[in-house]
Amino acid sequence: MSNFNFEKANGLIPAIVQHAFTQQVLMLGYMNAEAYQKTLETRKVTFFSRSKNRLWTKGETSGHFLIMQEMYIDCDQDTLLVKALPQGPTCHKGTVSCFEEDYRAGFLYQLQTVIDQRISTQDKDSYTYKLYQKGIHKVAQKVGEEAVELILEANGKDTLLFQNEAADLLYHFLVLLRAKGLTLQDIEQVLRERHEGKNKK
Repeated sequence: MSNFNFEKANGLIPAIVQHAFTQQVLMLGYMNAEAYQKTLETRKVTFFSRSKNRLWTKGETSGHFLIMQEMYIDCDQDTLLVKALPQGPTCHKGTVSCFEEDYRAGFLYQLQTVIDQRISTQDKDSYTYKLYQKGIHKVAQKVGEEAVELILEANGKDTLLFQNEAADLLYHFLVLLRAKGLTLQDIEQVLRERHEGKNKK
């Protein structure tokens, strides 16, 4: 990143923000050198607002910050790709993305984020938090129960019931991962390493 040339674009460069997990494009903003530096220091994505004529940290009013995970520079060194985790809707209209798209890929990662938020904020009205509070033994027990129910439905003819049991199992599995301090990425990494290991043989 040290070769990044802000002067090439008259001090402002476009920064594309992409969801770090789902890869959904969330928004486009502009950064100057100061906004870029502040993003690195705080890990909260910060832009230079052309309308306000000042630095603007996304979420400074709404609380819906974009937490920077990684940043990449393009081949011409005049555009940034920022991979971030949104803490709530990105768009002021209340949608995940500022772009109107029906984005379905990677929903498990969005659900993982919701589960983490329910637990982190100690949402007492949330089933997720109530289950989590019962301890890892109870969470694991629920995963076992849902797995048995899925197996039973697999032997039946009702596809819709099977789909619902599969969804229940995936949801409770995500809660169990959270209780163990793990994420889907950790499990993906194991699968990736297994896959790469087999390909090398």
